Amino acid sequence: MQKSASSGVSLLGPGGLDLTHSFFTSILNSAPPSPTKRHNKVTVVGAGNVGMAVAQTILTQDLVDELVLVDALPDKLRGEMLDLQHAAAFLPRTKIHASTEYSVTAGSDLCIVTAGARQVSGESRLNLVQRNVSLFRSIIPPLVQHSPACVILVVSNPVDVLTYVAWKLSGFPANRVFGSGTNLDSSRFRFLIADHLDVNAHDVQAYIVGEHGDSSVALWSSISVGGVPVLSFLEKQEIAYERVTLEKIHKAVIESADEVIRLKGYTSWAIGYSVANLARSILRDQRKVHPVSVLAKGFHGIHGGEVFLSLPSQLGRGGVIGVTNIHLTPKEAQHLRDSATAILEVQNQLPI
Repeated sequence: MQKSASSGVSLLGPGGLDLTHSFFTSILNSAPPSPTKRHNKVTVVGAGNVGMAVAQTILTQDLVDELVLVDALPDKLRGEMLDLQHAAAFLPRTKIHASTEYSVTAGSDLCIVTAGARQVSGESRLNLVQRNVSLFRSIIPPLVQHSPACVILVVSNPVDVLTYVAWKLSGFPANRVFGSGTNLDSSRFRFLIADHLDVNAHDVQAYIVGEHGDSSVALWSSISVGGVPVLSFLEKQEIAYERVTLEKIHKAVIESADEVIRLKGYTSWAIGYSVANLARSILRDQRKVHPVSVLAKGFHGIHGGEVFLSLPSQLGRGGVIGVTNIHLTPKEAQHLRDSATAILEVQNQLPI
């Protein structure tokens, strides 16, 4: 069976004749499809565990018309593409492409970067970041070349530093480059709070901000359940709570990924759902608020440099619409500035 290179139409007839139109007859006085019809195209760079979890989740949630996979390993890449294509009867109609060449990504609305070098035993964090900077030099420029109007979403770790790197390499406005940041950390946070209070996690409003890592900040002052501010409610009702319990919950959030990696070898499904959640807000112009890694200079007293870290931000079709003016206590604001300093210490040593 042959396929037209331009349209993807199957050529089943003698000599490669296009029989597509033989199956259907146009109704009288019909007009061509509207030229304003939105066609969503998403590229996922990196066909590893995280990249494929992202791709699979985006597919099952019917977010795209066209999905492109890019990776440096051609055989694995083709295998992953075929595996998804063979599920076509069970999925929303989506064209799925895969290539080691970036030309296939042309016209993407959203480019999701999950590719990254893995840390080897005994390797410093700085050396790992430097290797990933080299990798990003081969990823970001061709994405920008073929999709100059796209939004770039960085998932690769360390996500805050690499989002900064992607922004610098892209030359894009800061609102069109952001990182997955603490979106998943905040989901873990909400789950743990909901578990402690025996409520649905959907009813918990809670954010982890700052670095996606050890210096992250739990915004306890703004946590609410069903619209009720938790800590102020406990204080007004004179209900005792222990600060150490809160610290244990935050510590559990920080250690969650390490526990999953220790048990199954890698994380994939939770980050897949998290990124698909962000993709939905972008592609559907949902204008939802997510804690994602954005250019934080000028917010909450952060003035030391162009640092990316997570803040509750509104996302829409054009990327980051704005950062929520969330109230922080003086202690939370200082912890956030400390988190920015920790990121900048690594960032300032990069050759970019």
